[in-house]
Amino acid sequence: MTDTALAHSRHSAYLRWGKRALDVSIASCALLFAAPICAVVAVLIRWHFGSPVLYRAPRAGRGGVPFVLLKFRTMTDERDAEGTLLPDAMRLTRLGRWLRQWSLDELPELLHVLRGDMSLVGPRPLPVKYVPRYTAEQARRLEVPPGITGLAQTGGRNALSWDERFALDARYVDQCSLRQDLALLVRTVSVVLTRTGISHPGHDTMYEFSGTAR
Repeated sequence: MTDTALAHSRHSAYLRWGKRALDVSIASCALLFAAPICAVVAVLIRWHFGSPVLYRAPRAGRGGVPFVLLKFRTMTDERDAEGTLLPDAMRLTRLGRWLRQWSLDELPELLHVLRGDMSLVGPRPLPVKYVPRYTAEQARRLEVPPGITGLAQTGGRNALSWDERFALDARYVDQCSLRQDLALLVRTVSVVLTRTGISHPGHDTMYEFSGTAR
């Protein structure tokens, strides 16, 4: 077997069995540790925003299969006179910004990892409506399960452009391995502690992806 074929075999085996084993073992321990933090965050959100505590949104999973993503709420539901939601900048509160700065809003995603909707490491799950807008190269991000963290999240997060993020996602698909996933998990701790790349320059969150010229 050539070196290339051996590397491909290891890549396939890790995606098929190893990645899931890593996800379940780490996510289970992380949930036990995070449970008290989640309880406190839920109380703060309930007091600050009211119900519901969780934000639900359809996201594209592996192969583009949709699932409903759960996150802690960081925005109000304020609308204009016509019933349209106000821009993110007007609905994002001080508490919401703080939760985002420390990535506490993403703790419920550990449940998705246990369920198999997501992985600990992989391209971020994006809105289902983005899928038809992908180029063939960008759509490669759907070949692996979406993740809580990944190359794009540790390489600039929302400070990156969409093209830069998708390029890193495609690279992750090609290089996915146990060694890389463990390295990215360790690097994520540093990114969270330094609170880098939380929003895109000139925006309070990340601007909508409208497609790339083909």
